[in-house]
Amino acid sequence: MTGSIPTPDDLGYLGAAIDEARSAREQGNHPFGAIMVAASGRIVRAKNTVNSAHDPTGHAETNLVRKAAAQLTPTELGSCVLYTSTEPCAMCSGAIFWAGIPTVFYALGGDQLIELLPPMDSWRLALSSRDVFARGGHATSVHGPFDVPGAREVHFGYWDA
Repeated sequence: MTGSIPTPDDLGYLGAAIDEARSAREQGNHPFGAIMVAASGRIVRAKNTVNSAHDPTGHAETNLVRKAAAQLTPTELGSCVLYTSTEPCAMCSGAIFWAGIPTVFYALGGDQLIELLPPMDSWRLALSSRDVFARGGHATSVHGPFDVPGAREVHFGYWDA
């Protein structure tokens, strides 16, 4: 954990991201969801679509960056806080960085997710979002993991198949 204390609003947005993850799973996709909140109050939501869209890059955060970039101005993107059900992977962290999104909150940590995956899962890329953002030319503030109800549970049984 970063030592930061999430506000009730932060926890609510993390809960909404977990709701998106639950929806993704119900639609046959990997259980990941994310939302973005602009300083203006505008909210953009997205979920994982890897299976339904037959797109290995259809992660929740990458989908969210694409959607938000189409709906928000660059200035609005630069004011956003991204909330995600699980720590962004390296690909998603890159998309967040390139979009100029300055702040990320996540519920379940990447290392915590790995504990839920089958042993020797070959699709594992253990690279933290903090490591990716640390290599960038501008700061991205990362906060998490946070113990939010449903963050682990949405994964239970999914990865067993």
